[in-house]
Amino acid sequence: MNTSIMIVEDEAELACVVADYARAAGYAPTVFGDGAQALEAIRRAPPALVVLDLMLPGLDGLSLCRAVRAFSDVPIVMVTARVEEVDRLLGLETGADDYLCKPFSPRELMARIKAILRRASSGVAAPALALDEAARRVALYGQALDLTPSEYAILAALARRPGQVLSRAQLLDAARADNLDANDRAIDSHVKNLRRKIEAVAPGLEPIRSIYGLGYRCDM
Repeated sequence: MNTSIMIVEDEAELACVVADYARAAGYAPTVFGDGAQALEAIRRAPPALVVLDLMLPGLDGLSLCRAVRAFSDVPIVMVTARVEEVDRLLGLETGADDYLCKPFSPRELMARIKAILRRASSGVAAPALALDEAARRVALYGQALDLTPSEYAILAALARRPGQVLSRAQLLDAARADNLDANDRAIDSHVKNLRRKIEAVAPGLEPIRSIYGLGYRCDM
């Protein structure tokens, strides 16, 4: 079984932390700080998965992802400090399998790596977070989440605007738009329940971020 994880990251301290977590999770990490060198290494011996920083010197992450996709379907998780939705969509359209915004929890990254590799080994491809608007259902890595109407409304509102911060008032409006009985204090409770249900499906995954003084953000 291939357990090699390539970490393409020019921030040495962050790369070291991710590599340490990868080793603890049972993977064999290698670190590259240069996109061109990483590309050649992938050509020679494709790893099980690539953790790819978007902002790299020389050959940037998007260009590297495009180049890799020309000859390999190796899973790629992009990490970046650029949280705008257009950057996220561009990364996924370029061929990334998942996308994580900095600062991120290394534990969450390991959870996403585990889920992606599990899907790859089974041959089943499922988006990280999939909304079925007609049926009002949400699936996480192909597994349905058992949500209340209010929880669905809040998670759907966040998922429609990945990388964007939504205030409690905006989430309250989303719930009320569905004629749900919600109040400002209940939003935090619903988010807490959402996190618990997501954790049950994907341990270590923390896609809903609390942004102090502003609200919440979905990083999937």
